[in-house]
Amino acid sequence: MISRAMDQGRTLRLMTAMHRLSGGALTAGLRSMAVTSGKGGVGKTNVVANLAFLLGEMGNRVLVLDADMGLANIDVLLGITPRYTLRDFLEGRCTIEEVLVQGPGGMSILPAGSGVVELTHLQPDQRLSLLNEINALGSKYDLLLIDTAAGVSPNVVHFNALAEEIIVLVTPEPTSLTDAYALIKVMFTRHRRRRFFVLINEARNEEEGRQVFCGLNGVVERFLHFSLMELGCLPKDPCVPRAVKSQRPFVEEYPHCRAAQKLREVAQRIRNLPARRGGEGEYAFFSPYA
Repeated sequence: MISRAMDQGRTLRLMTAMHRLSGGALTAGLRSMAVTSGKGGVGKTNVVANLAFLLGEMGNRVLVLDADMGLANIDVLLGITPRYTLRDFLEGRCTIEEVLVQGPGGMSILPAGSGVVELTHLQPDQRLSLLNEINALGSKYDLLLIDTAAGVSPNVVHFNALAEEIIVLVTPEPTSLTDAYALIKVMFTRHRRRRFFVLINEARNEEEGRQVFCGLNGVVERFLHFSLMELGCLPKDPCVPRAVKSQRPFVEEYPHCRAAQKLREVAQRIRNLPARRGGEGEYAFFSPYA
């Protein structure tokens, strides 16, 4: 009898999650933003960790979801050793609250497992269960930052589709641009997403960042017929790898370095994003170079 009641309860929770999922968004009131990339090795997890730190400094209650299932490393980046991970939750060994760990700057983190092939292809019921539990946490936070894996795997597409807002991180490397376009195309063709914020990382200067954005935006306008939005440009900065080695956010370790100053501007833009307008939820266009 107890087992049947538990099954019914689980079914109801999954139905609730499915209902929310059908709307394409997480809990109302919890802003959600995915930070994603077509190519790996562009600094995505580092940007997420440092953005979370800065947004926390600005008074936001930030929850970071490490959605790079199977190759998660935000805990390593920040020198955290979690007792449980999302693998433990998905396999029924703990609750979602037990997975939560506190990171620097007051951020909360849901760490995923590393080196677990099964996590790279979550089943639909696992995705819905995770969504439902994150929704249950929603009232405690203002912003959910989702650190996705790179590429266009089902997990990547799923977590990007859940987010209200998507940041695509690119570097000046041609392969990064090519893979970023592939990701944007997949999200557009499968989920009709047209709103993408582009953040350039490791640029030599703002002019190079501007050229990278214009090149990617030109291809999207030509073949997909919509425009991308510029979020900013982060410079190549020797302070960033030094902070990684010390397992601390570079905005905390070197708050006055060029990369920290530019990312602080990006965090402020994210915090001040205008409200959605229109039926499709488009944002007014803005340029950080204006």
